[in-house]
Amino acid sequence: MKKIIAILLTVMMMTLMVACGGAGSTKMTMGTGGTAGTYYGYGGVLGQYIKNNAGINVTVVSTDGSKANIQGIDAGNYQLGTVQSDVMAYAWDGTRSFEEEGSVDSFRTVAGLYAEAVQLVTMDANIKSVADLKGKAVSIGAPGSGVYFNAIDVLTAAGLTEKDINAQYQSFADSADALKDGKIDAAFIVAGPPTPAITELCTTNSAYLVPIDGEVAKTLMASCPFYTEHTIPAGTYAGQEEDVKTVTVKATLIVNADATEEDVYNLTAAIFENIEAITAENAKGAELSIENATAGMTVPFHKGAAKYFAEKGVEVAVN
Repeated sequence: MKKIIAILLTVMMMTLMVACGGAGSTKMTMGTGGTAGTYYGYGGVLGQYIKNNAGINVTVVSTDGSKANIQGIDAGNYQLGTVQSDVMAYAWDGTRSFEEEGSVDSFRTVAGLYAEAVQLVTMDANIKSVADLKGKAVSIGAPGSGVYFNAIDVLTAAGLTEKDINAQYQSFADSADALKDGKIDAAFIVAGPPTPAITELCTTNSAYLVPIDGEVAKTLMASCPFYTEHTIPAGTYAGQEEDVKTVTVKATLIVNADATEEDVYNLTAAIFENIEAITAENAKGAELSIENATAGMTVPFHKGAAKYFAEKGVEVAVN
């Protein structure tokens, strides 16, 4: 009788473990970004909620960012990754930063996470629009970087080319220093606002944001659908008394195309059923919503994520 009871207890415990998702029965590695960046910190929060609510043991690792994460998934080193929506579009189409490698289709979209706004900052009172950059010294990011392509897209939408400006190829920090020293007239910075480099400029200098809106925004979004409209609220930066309209790409969560529908459904639910708790740990969680998750995505969604969003009344493209 004791043996029978022991066997029954063992069976019950195994059943409970299966019902609870096996306590991390699936293992995934998530590629993020540098340890000082938002991708890494936010990825850590998302990984914890996925682990606790979806039965998936997520290991978050620091990487070189979007392109490295896509390449890591393609190589089988990562199963999840945070990327810019424009960079994943380049990978899917085999263009720009993926022109040499060619098209990569081993990943699928899970959800857009938060805005990485294209911010045009200046201290020149004569620069009120993108068109006013003509003939000016403008930092447009390192050649081949995400910022570089974003800047070129915006300039093109405004009827300008790289030759119409005195292009400077600088990092965020170098751009901020060059603006303060009067070496450049404006800079493109692509990041989630408030961005520290811009915060410092607006606090200690008379810097301000130039809108990217109207026909420029419409033309840009028509030619590059991974851009969406975005409003930077008044008060985001010192001296910013009004909302500033611009465009944005999105920090996006992607997954290996071979991941099971059940796992991806569960990890998507783990994120979007815990928005309030995630926001309490990382302010970027406040941008999580079904609308933001599904708008402006040009790469097909994973079937598991699509199933979750369909239950919320939103149909997305799958492949």
